[in-house]
Amino acid sequence: MKKLSSILWGLVLVAIGVIFALNALNVTDIDVFFDGWWTLFIIVPCTVGLFTEREKTGNIIGIIIGVFLLLCCQDILSFSMLWKLLLPAIIVIIGLKMVFNGLFGNKSREIFAKIKQDGKKFKSTTATFSGCDINYDGEVFEGAELTAVFGGVECDLRKAVIENDCAIQVTAVFGGIDIMVPDNVNVKVNSNCIFGGVSNKTTVHKDAPTIYISGTCLFGGVDIE
Repeated sequence: MKKLSSILWGLVLVAIGVIFALNALNVTDIDVFFDGWWTLFIIVPCTVGLFTEREKTGNIIGIIIGVFLLLCCQDILSFSMLWKLLLPAIIVIIGLKMVFNGLFGNKSREIFAKIKQDGKKFKSTTATFSGCDINYDGEVFEGAELTAVFGGVECDLRKAVIENDCAIQVTAVFGGIDIMVPDNVNVKVNSNCIFGGVSNKTTVHKDAPTIYISGTCLFGGVDIE
């Protein structure tokens, strides 16, 4: 993902440089500072993130906001119409994502249900207006629930024993959760984010156990590395 991000940003900078050069040579007369040019600072990063980040919802919403603002600056739409259309569009996107997650994102629930059926227990950690650090050094890890409300949770799994697929349920409300995983696992994220996000910096490994991370971020964030 980092390589792709670097390539895309490189192409953007090359395109900008070429436009400036052609304008300077009077080969072209492209108005770089057109009405609403500043909306590109929203549209371009979100477009790059759409291809480089696993969590797409925030980037899609950002692109929609940027395009709506650009159309208003170009007098194609009015700013009064912007507020009428923007909120419904965002609500529809979030709703569709929740439906999709509900239909196809039940793997973590299946794992938690199996843990309970087997009579096993998983750790549940909550940080409210505080911070909490937990680690599973030398422990067999199967699942956990992490909640941060106006606080932070750091979960270290780098020395945990992960033999099979496992799951983590996360909830970040005006808080942050950091999850550090070993190099020999896969991580799949299924989240509902509203003014928040999940950053998955891990790489994919073939034939390796998978950690399924699901949950909600509301004005909060989850970092996985």
